[in-house]
Amino acid sequence: MNLADPIDAAPAASDKLFAPGRRAACLGAIALISMLAFESIAVATAMPAVAEALHGLPLYALAFGATLATSVLGMTAAGQLCDKRGPYRAALAGLAAFLAGLLLAGFASNMPTLVLGRALQGLGSGVLGVTLYVGVGQVVPQSLHPKLFAMFAGAWVVPGLVGPALASFLVQFIGWRSVFLAVAAAVPVAAALMLPSLRRVGSGTAEVLRWGAMRWALLASAGALTLHGASQQSGTGAVLLFAAGLVAAGIAARLLLPAGTLRAARGLPSVILLRGLIAATFASAEAFLPLLLTQHFGWSLTQAGIALSAGAVTWSVGSALQARLHRPEHRRRLLPGGFSLTAAGLMVVIAPLLFDLPSGLVFAGWSVVGLGIGLSFPMLSVLLLKLSPPSSQGTNTSALQLSDALTSSAALALAGLLFDPATRQVLPVLLLALVLAATAALVSPRAQPATD
Repeated sequence: MNLADPIDAAPAASDKLFAPGRRAACLGAIALISMLAFESIAVATAMPAVAEALHGLPLYALAFGATLATSVLGMTAAGQLCDKRGPYRAALAGLAAFLAGLLLAGFASNMPTLVLGRALQGLGSGVLGVTLYVGVGQVVPQSLHPKLFAMFAGAWVVPGLVGPALASFLVQFIGWRSVFLAVAAAVPVAAALMLPSLRRVGSGTAEVLRWGAMRWALLASAGALTLHGASQQSGTGAVLLFAAGLVAAGIAARLLLPAGTLRAARGLPSVILLRGLIAATFASAEAFLPLLLTQHFGWSLTQAGIALSAGAVTWSVGSALQARLHRPEHRRRLLPGGFSLTAAGLMVVIAPLLFDLPSGLVFAGWSVVGLGIGLSFPMLSVLLLKLSPPSSQGTNTSALQLSDALTSSAALALAGLLFDPATRQVLPVLLLALVLAATAALVSPRAQPATD
């Protein structure tokens, strides 16, 4: 495969992302990603009210863990389906599962039913995450992939800014069921925009379906669920759950991810490893940042929320900036630069904990973290499709998102072990995030193929 590709050439002025032949697919993708983002953020906001209304507090953690576990199954299945039969059928299945899960949760009369609905949502969202990358990535020319993935990142910004407030409004004035049912009402709209374009993509070129991979996906799912359980526990039980989950996830990852991923082999394996490292960095730091600001520095929840929103905005800015770079040498330098910027931002976040410095540096540092991730995160998606032949784009996209899910689960579980509720000291967790970001910065030059 020739890697001196059109992705590195500036697109012609007439070659627009929203050209008539792909406008509906891009609009549908934006709508679908925004819908998935709002569902994730709004449900997290509404879940305390849901658990109270259904008398299901003992199953509270499982309502999130089940979604994570089934999303791993969905990712793996979608990769197989996309490579063999194309993204259209996989997208149909994903939309059906996601919609069924929303309706089941929205009309649930008890917590076990709601957990089942959440499991279906996870299955559907796992499938849709892969089909969006593969399907829309094939509709849009390679030269426009940087803009495409910048658009995907931007689709998270508005839900991230307004999602918690809107979810709170719905719960307070309409009821918690409206959170699920409002998202369900948007599914047909996104489907109508996106599916016709995906149908024209056609079938995949893989010769066989590797359904044996689903056995390892089940192990990965069990590992992710166990790691999630470890993050909800403390003491010896948490350590044992973490060890068991890490072993299961590690065995599955070795068999589901491309050979060489865990040792950062050059090219595609390093791309997939880097996605996991940066996802774990963000997940572990973001989860504990509000606690740092409110408990250690005395900020209000509103002020802490503004700090998180600032990171979302700079993430979008970084994504837009990387889309404007077309020269190969610039894009090669940008990936390590983005990861280094992320590590530098975390150093700024940590500094007020170690020295007598104003807490406003946490806000500034988190904004830098968002910018660094925004620069590097979409580039990994661009590189993945660039380095994947059409017959394996589904499987490799699935591997990218599996790496994200498994490493995030492991990082959050380890963060839970490092955090001491008695002292509420989050410095060890932030140091973990810094180590992950620094590792990504060191590995990132290996993401470029030797011939590039």
